[in-house]
This record gives sequence, structure tokens and C-alpha cells, in this order.
Amino acid sequence: MRRLVALTATGVLAAALLTGCGSDAPSGESVTVFAAASLKQSFTQLGNQFEGDHPGTTVEFSFAGSSDLVTQLTQGASADVFASADATNMQKAADAGLLDGSPVNFASNVLTIAVAPGNPKAVTSFRDLTRPGLTVVTCAPQVPCGSATQKVERSTGVTLAPVSEESSVTDVLNKVSSGQADAGVVYVTDVAGAGGSSTAVDFPESAGAVNTYPIATLQDAANAERARDFVDFVTGPAGQQVLRQAGFGAP
Repeated sequence: MRRLVALTATGVLAAALLTGCGSDAPSGESVTVFAAASLKQSFTQLGNQFEGDHPGTTVEFSFAGSSDLVTQLTQGASADVFASADATNMQKAADAGLLDGSPVNFASNVLTIAVAPGNPKAVTSFRDLTRPGLTVVTCAPQVPCGSATQKVERSTGVTLAPVSEESSVTDVLNKVSSGQADAGVVYVTDVAGAGGSSTAVDFPESAGAVNTYPIATLQDAANAERARDFVDFVTGPAGQQVLRQAGFGAP
């Protein structure tokens, strides 16, 4: 009988050890990326590729206007990586002590005018956006695409009167695509990735308002190592290829 009890006790101990080992097994890693709205399509693709290269890792995104993302971060939102559509909002994050090291520029983008497919209102220039009866939407001034639009206004002497100023460039494009506006100032990459729901009208003055995109790991990253890996991936050959295919320029 004593031998049976001993064997039973041994079995219980072995089961407990196995259960303990199972609870310590890794449950996977997660990287949270705050990224400018104009990066949604490209970064979603990059996230899928990164997950494939790092089995067990999940990339979670929050896409919004860069200014909104900085506000969220300064108010305590948790993230591992921040990718901004301009240097100004990245500098705000740096001034708030949120960055882990220096940001790296990884892409650039220029403005275009989004109109309905086929350009039924015959918009051909930036100045055309001031035509009476034409409903125009832009990004708000604190948003990178809005700041770039204002820069074009100053250089051309053309002052727009938008019916609304949106908090992200994707909101501007949606207004045009849904027919709520005749035209909107967005990035070339937004129209390129819109699947034909809008047409781009390029204007030469946009060359004077190029936005450069920086990316950085954050000081309080829960997964600092994977965060750095993701930044390296975006700035490396594979990431750059995806961004160029989407229409982004070199940084």
C-alpha cells in the first residue's frame, strides 16, 4: 500500500511540473504601431510580411492623423512604434520625451487633388479649387497634409475656402469618394490606393511642399526588441520596396 501511495504522489508531482511548464510557455509577442492614416494600406501589408518573418509575433496598428496620434501618446496611450507623416509631429513626440533614440526618415509624399472619377468638374489646377460653386475639403492645419496644403497656399497666393477641414487625409478622400465634396487635397498615394474611386489631378506647386515621414521606437515600448525589428524592417529593402510600389518617394 505504501508503494502505491508513493507512486500516486510521484504522478501528482509530475503532473504539477508539466502544468507549471505549460503556464510558462510563450504566448506570442505583440508590437503596437501608431501610424499616420496615409500609411494604412502599405503598413498593413508590411505588418503581414513582418508577422510571416517573425512567427508568433502580432503587429497591431492604430491609424489616424499624426497630430491626433501624438495627442494620444502624450496623454498616456501605449504603443511601441510611432510613424508620422511629417517631422513636426515627430518632434512633438521627441519634446515630450516619448522617443527611444532618434527617428529615422523612411518615405516622402506629395500632394495631389482628388476628384470624382473622370474629373466631371474639370479641375486642372490648384487655383481651380477657388472656383465658385466647387465644394472643397482639406486636412486641418495641424495635420501634415493640411500643413502642406497651407504651404502651397502661401507659395501660390491662392487661399482656399474648404467646406470642412478633416482630422486625417483618409477622411478627406472619403468625402470626395462618397460625393460629399467635389475635390479634396490629399497625397498621391491615397488616390493611387483608392481602387479607382477617385481621380488624381497633379499640380506642379506640390513639389514645394513635400512631406518626409519619420519612424521611431517609443521610450515605454512594452516590446522594445521587436519594435526595433519593425523599424529596421520598414527602413530596410523589403519595406522600402512596398512603399515605393505604393507611390511613396525616397526620404
